[in-house]
Amino acid sequence: MTFKQGDRVEITRCADDPRAAGKVGRIVDGVAPGHLTGGRWTVGGLGLFQRPVLCTSAELRKV
Repeated sequence: MTFKQGDRVEITRCADDPRAAGKVGRIVDGVAPGHLTGGRWTVGGLGLFQRPVLCTSAELRKV
């Protein structure tokens, strides 16, 4: 699935940080992810004490 910057997504699971599973955040990337991030999207805005995480498209669901 393709996302756009600012899309609200729910993290169904996350290999980068399992604590992020079940949280809702926003896509930070302005372009599709490339080899630098291993094809993973940056999701931010998860909470006050939660850093942005990297998740694959399969780990995200658009809200």
